[in-house]
Amino acid sequence: MARARDLKRRMRSVEKTRQITRTMEMVSTSKLKRAQDRVVAARPYAAALAEVLAELFDPGLSERFPLLRRVEAVKRVAVVVITSNRGLCGGFNANLIRMAQQRLEALSGAGAEVELHGIGRKGIGYFRYVGQALASQRIDIGDRPTPQHAVEVAEPLMERFAGGELDGVEVVFAKFNSPVSTPPTVVRVLPIEPPPARPTANYIVRPSAEAILEALLPLYLHNQLYRALVETAAAEHGARRTAMKNATDSAGEMIDWLRRTYNRARQAQITQEIAEIVGGSEALKG
Repeated sequence: MARARDLKRRMRSVEKTRQITRTMEMVSTSKLKRAQDRVVAARPYAAALAEVLAELFDPGLSERFPLLRRVEAVKRVAVVVITSNRGLCGGFNANLIRMAQQRLEALSGAGAEVELHGIGRKGIGYFRYVGQALASQRIDIGDRPTPQHAVEVAEPLMERFAGGELDGVEVVFAKFNSPVSTPPTVVRVLPIEPPPARPTANYIVRPSAEAILEALLPLYLHNQLYRALVETAAAEHGARRTAMKNATDSAGEMIDWLRRTYNRARQAQITQEIAEIVGGSEALKG
C-alpha cells in the first residue's frame, strides 16, 4: 500500500511540473513572436546600410577613417559575449560560452591580448566562476534590446579602436535562422569590413563620399551590435520554447509510466487481498 501511495504522490508532483513547463512554453512562444518581429524589422535597415557602404567604399579611403584601420600584427582584441539573463533554455548559453572560450583560446594562441566584455547574467556568472577577468559587464539589457543599448555597448569600443588602443572587436552571439536553428556565431565588427559591391546604377553623391562615410560607419557598427542583440534575444526564446516543450512531453511520458506502474501495483494488491480472503474462507471450512 505504501508503494501505491508513493506512486500517486509522485504522479501529482510530475503533473504540477508539467503544468509549469507547459505555461513556460506558451509564454516563450508569445515572446518569440515579438522578438522575431524585431529581427525581421532590423533587416531592411541593415541591408540598406550595407548597400550604401559597399557603393561608397574605396580602398584608398581606409587610411582616412579610423574604423577601417587594419594592422598586420593584432596585439589587443576585445571580445563581446552575449548570453541570456535566465536559464531553462537547454544548451543555449552553454553553446555560446563554449564558442567564446574557443575564440579566446584561439586569439591568445595567436599572440593577442584579449579582453572580455560580458552581456547577460549566464555568461558573466560562468566567467566569474572560472576566474576570467571581465573588462565590462551588462545585465540590464535583457531580452528586449533597443538601438540605444547597442549604441551604449558600441561607442566605448569604437572610441578605443579609433584611438589605437584596440586592434579588433569581435562579438559572440546566437544567429537566428529559425526558432530551431540558432547556431553560436563569431563576427568581427571592427575594423569594419565593407560588404562586397554589387553592380548598381551610377549615383551622384553629395556632399561627398567621404562625408557620407564619416556619418555612415558608426551607424553601420551600431546596427551590427543591435542585430546581434535582437537575434540572440529571439534565439533565447526559441531555445526556451523547445526546452519547455521537451520537458512537457517528457513529463507526460513519465506520468503515463507512473500510471501504468500504479495500476499494476493496485492490481497486485487487490489480487493478494482476494487470495487472502479465499484462503481464510477455505480455512474456516476445514
